[in-house]
Amino acid sequence: MVAFYPGFDITADKDNLSFIYGADVFGPEIEKRELDDIRKSLRNPQTDGPEVPYAIAMDIGKKKDKINLEKRFLLYGAVIYSKGSLGEEPIRSQGHIHAISPSCGSSTPEVYEIWEGKAIIYMQETARNDPGKCFAVYVKEGGVVIVPPNWAHCTVNANPDKNMIFGAWCIRDFGFEYADIRAHGGLAYFPILKEENKIAWVRNEAYDASTLIEKSAREYPEFNLKKGVPIYTQYEQNNELFNFVTKPFIAENIWSDYEP
Repeated sequence: MVAFYPGFDITADKDNLSFIYGADVFGPEIEKRELDDIRKSLRNPQTDGPEVPYAIAMDIGKKKDKINLEKRFLLYGAVIYSKGSLGEEPIRSQGHIHAISPSCGSSTPEVYEIWEGKAIIYMQETARNDPGKCFAVYVKEGGVVIVPPNWAHCTVNANPDKNMIFGAWCIRDFGFEYADIRAHGGLAYFPILKEENKIAWVRNEAYDASTLIEKSAREYPEFNLKKGVPIYTQYEQNNELFNFVTKPFIAENIWSDYEP
């Protein structure tokens, strides 16, 4: 098992950056993201690092829930990050914006839950010249972070000595937009590794000046989420709890002045 029990039987194969599913769990073949896939978003696109920075398993869960998840257009995914670094940067994703999903006619949110290691969920309001609000949310094992619709974001392994693993709820017909982020050579801030694996942030000068707010993950009472209960288990207890993921308009009043 992974260090944090996510609510179903899944084992992380860290040597091969993969997952092993229990007898009552369905899941796909792993998709591996190569360093060349994310170079354009790095501060130094020519840097060295692990050939496979991270690997993704989209559409996993308990076999008993599969039909219900498909009916709700709800999708659960798991991601495992390599150890090490990408030159001066920690292992991270390239960053994207959730595209408009045909099923709901909107960009959609994502609900992260850290299973093992330490993560930073970086997000900014837009990927235009003025990035708007910018947040770096530090998350420990068991912590939850919600990224709202339309925001540009990436996920960072905050401890290069260990693998980082997380699960997430998203919409089934997800899609990603990269154009604005790539046009700016990445997101508005780059995470940089310092002594003792501390992370500093360097502004991407392709954007207008902005303020980065660093903070710890919080609880989400406005979404009726329970602290300490895996987000998959919370779905099992109330199948409608994550309707805001597939129908983001029902939380429009929350998104309008959102802070993670």
